[in-house]
Amino acid sequence: MKIAVSIFSFLAILIGTMVFVQFQVYSDEVDSIEKGYHYSQEVEIVYRGESLDIRHHFKNLPTESVSIEWPKNSVNPNCFIENEHSCSRLSEDFSQFKEGETRGQSISYVIPLEKGLQSGKLMKDVFATLANGDVQFSTVHISTEREVVGQWVTGLPLIGEQNLALVNYTMFSGVGPVKDLFWQAGGFDLHKSTDVLSIYSKTPLSSAFYEKLANVNLLSEDHLAVINGTNVDGLEGYRMLFLPNLTIAQLQQNVIITQLETNYQLADSPNWIKQLMASYLTGTVFGSDKTKEVAATITAQMTDKQLEEWNVRLKALEGEKVDAFVLDEQLSDVLGASTKYITMNARTKGSYPFLYNDPREIYVDLHKHEDIQIILKDGEVLYSADSLLKALGFDVKIGENGYYVTNETHSYRFPEEPGFYVFNQRRYNTVSTPITNVAGQYFIEESWLQRLFLVELTKSENRITVKTTQE
Repeated sequence: MKIAVSIFSFLAILIGTMVFVQFQVYSDEVDSIEKGYHYSQEVEIVYRGESLDIRHHFKNLPTESVSIEWPKNSVNPNCFIENEHSCSRLSEDFSQFKEGETRGQSISYVIPLEKGLQSGKLMKDVFATLANGDVQFSTVHISTEREVVGQWVTGLPLIGEQNLALVNYTMFSGVGPVKDLFWQAGGFDLHKSTDVLSIYSKTPLSSAFYEKLANVNLLSEDHLAVINGTNVDGLEGYRMLFLPNLTIAQLQQNVIITQLETNYQLADSPNWIKQLMASYLTGTVFGSDKTKEVAATITAQMTDKQLEEWNVRLKALEGEKVDAFVLDEQLSDVLGASTKYITMNARTKGSYPFLYNDPREIYVDLHKHEDIQIILKDGEVLYSADSLLKALGFDVKIGENGYYVTNETHSYRFPEEPGFYVFNQRRYNTVSTPITNVAGQYFIEESWLQRLFLVELTKSENRITVKTTQE
């Protein structure tokens, strides 16, 4: 411990003031937060050959009891006696910090390393956390024996490193939590550090790479470590990105998508939707061809004022659950008319055209039908044919010669080529087209629906009723 204190004192001469001021700012912010609870932490790690010995100091704790979540593979949970109050709130079974006025508590635990410290090994979830708590600021100190030469990565900004007579010492500090550790044997260094990114690599990247990096728009100021390489288990790290053969395009997409996934609840949204959101939020369209096509189509529908509002709405969704349906709701509000453009593209492998929808509820006779869709296309009102005609009691299928609609007494065939349809084996010429194929889905035009299938339409502000009539 004396060695660690001496090392820290040495570094403090150079960087201590900066870290202290930064830490105090965040401590003040924590004290002023009334909703939920937030805390900060300081972690001391000593590598001892076959284990990581950890002393974990929690600061700015709430006065209420909080549960401790120990790392799954940790052993020897215990109190760390830093002073007479450092364990005063720790329960006898080490499961919680009990109610109390002491805002700082310290614990210790050991993370066994079965094969010792392995180069390229990502060690996941090695730190204790507090249930339902939000870490505002973290500081990590790591000490190893002098003979252990390599680079540590935590995802936090690297503050300093020292190779002393007996030990190697590394310090990280920054906003937010820390969960994982990565260690790479010698010949692997931090080559570039900004407020948002730290780039680690075996060899320096080109000056052209860094020039382009300066022009990359990112989503947040949360710090990430970008590692030009892989880890031996192929795992994803928290606040760490492993990117082999690093390029600007690769970095831009992966960093921004990682930031997006951190700030938004995107569930199982396809990657192109994530790219779509990120493109608008950063002001730079990137990603797949589908992403670029959808973005161009949406932008073409908007005025400059609407585009500005769309971006504001996307930012306001931070922390919320977001999917194609939610994005369509926001887009519809911005445009002042209902559309399911993003949702339909999420359901379609290819491209789905931009269309407006009638948002009213659809009833067939007395029954509500969620699967009947009404779209507005080329000045026509079109109803989804499969779902509506089935609700009217017809069988539908696609055959060799067109779209077939049948029941016990009626038989219709609508060919792919326009100009006629067949009813009960008799051909009827037409000027307009009763059945239209839109992106692989069949729709029936409203006036033809009434004429051929003998239905009445009743429309109100919130509802459309399709009612069958006597022949």
